[in-house]
Amino acid sequence: MPNNKKFFWDDSLLILTMALLAGCGLIYEYLLSHYAGRVLGVMESTIYTMIGLMIVSMGIGAFAARYVKCAFNGFLYLELIIAFLGTTAILTIGGLIAVTQLLPHIIADTFALPPDAMPKGGFMKSLHWLAMKSPYVFGFFLGFFIGMEIPLIARVREIVHQKHLENNLGTMYGADYIGAGIGAAIWVTFLLTIDINEAAAITASINLFAGVLFMSRYWQMIKRKALLVGGHIIFSFLIVIVFQYGNNWLNQMSNLLYLDKVVYTDKTRYQQLTFTERLLGSDHNTVINFYLNGRLQFSSSDEFIYHGYLVEPVLAGSARQENILIVGGGDGLALRDVLRWQPKNVTLIDLDAQLMELFTSPDEHLPSPLARKIKQLTQNSFSDERVEVIAADAFLAIDELIKQNRQYDAVIVDLPDPSHPDLNKLYSVNFYARIKQLLSGDGLMAIQSTSPYHAKDAFIAIGNTVDAAGFAHTEQYHDNVPSFGEWGWTIAAKAGASPLARLEKLDKLPEHQWLTKALMLSAFEFPENFYKNQSEIDINYLGSHTIYQLHQQAWQSQQGLNNSHLQ
Repeated sequence: MPNNKKFFWDDSLLILTMALLAGCGLIYEYLLSHYAGRVLGVMESTIYTMIGLMIVSMGIGAFAARYVKCAFNGFLYLELIIAFLGTTAILTIGGLIAVTQLLPHIIADTFALPPDAMPKGGFMKSLHWLAMKSPYVFGFFLGFFIGMEIPLIARVREIVHQKHLENNLGTMYGADYIGAGIGAAIWVTFLLTIDINEAAAITASINLFAGVLFMSRYWQMIKRKALLVGGHIIFSFLIVIVFQYGNNWLNQMSNLLYLDKVVYTDKTRYQQLTFTERLLGSDHNTVINFYLNGRLQFSSSDEFIYHGYLVEPVLAGSARQENILIVGGGDGLALRDVLRWQPKNVTLIDLDAQLMELFTSPDEHLPSPLARKIKQLTQNSFSDERVEVIAADAFLAIDELIKQNRQYDAVIVDLPDPSHPDLNKLYSVNFYARIKQLLSGDGLMAIQSTSPYHAKDAFIAIGNTVDAAGFAHTEQYHDNVPSFGEWGWTIAAKAGASPLARLEKLDKLPEHQWLTKALMLSAFEFPENFYKNQSEIDINYLGSHTIYQLHQQAWQSQQGLNNSHLQ
């Protein structure tokens, strides 16, 4: 009877350990995939590649486990290695990328080289390429060692029972699958809400805990006890340090990649926020740039050009400007320009409540000089009593507005570029067709539509998709925004005259610091044969990922020019 109890508790311990480690393994996959997607920019393919690579390397690790002589010691060394790699991977990747980005600048400054002689090709280019691929290197090795866990624990289980167990692997894999499912739930509900290095440190601490638990139970079977105990103590301190300081270090390394001084950075549930500052000789001329996940969203030096083209044509061409819907625009700058038209009501939908809170109450969240500049830019647009803010996924929120029988004189879609699969649905026929239901009969819709120069096919695909959603007229226009380069917008009419025809009938535009009627009308002109291949460019239906793929292909070929803090 005592032996049965002993075997039961040993079995329970090993199965629980396997479940815990399976959860950790899945979280490491998500951590590396999530961070690699941010670093490399090609979110969808990076995530799938990383997960596929780690699965393959886990298989190789499972084969390699047969060469571990002592399953007890091997398992403990394994947990130390996984804890170390899991704790340090993100920091090491960030450091490698920062070093390879800065090294050409350091060499140029040291030897007083002119900008056009900065060493960027050859060895430097290869070095940077290797740094950008380092997430996959860590993914491979982490997967390799994680793959060794099941075979080693299975061997330990048979040694403990002193016999071959018929359903040994089945039990281990059952614990593995259940543990992985729990790990996925923990990732989604908790770890995604905290900083990435904190998540890595917490996960690595579970590996160490599993090692300590295992070591305490099978103490008599362990060799080199002092070395293993010392390793667990040292790595425990490492995990605490990374948990406490890792994100500050990672932010500092990331901040080095920006051309200007980083004055504030933070992470919401959905994205990394970064503000930079460029001093031009006086506080009045300070330029503030705002980035989401490293992509420039606006620069205070010229955002009025971008927002002018986004807001002025659609409102000037609408029959009325009483009820306006803004989709996106969580920085409040499009909202600021809309309020100048004296609407009765404005509804703004944005997914990120933390982002909007930053621009709603900058004094409570930002350093004082930055907060003052943001308030000057937004003109406290979120505080206007005519504004209704909805913090929700616009794809779902639109349905609620339709159910409420809302009608809007104009709709402005100010979303980030379709650089992520989740954003692609907001550039689909389905989405635009539902927005059309919210428009009044003579209403107009305007959409920021990426660069017609750097991402021409994606730009045209947006126009094709809007047209397929059933709008009577769809037109596009463009101009140069210095911070972005050549940029484009799409405007569509639900019925009646085309947007351009409406704008041509205007005597003049309301006073604007940049736009005039002539300038705006000229923006509708494109180079000859610009739309020559329009019929060959696919429409973006829900689930097709057409615009996302076109956008990613274009920016990859352009190496992120004019859309990255690495420029």
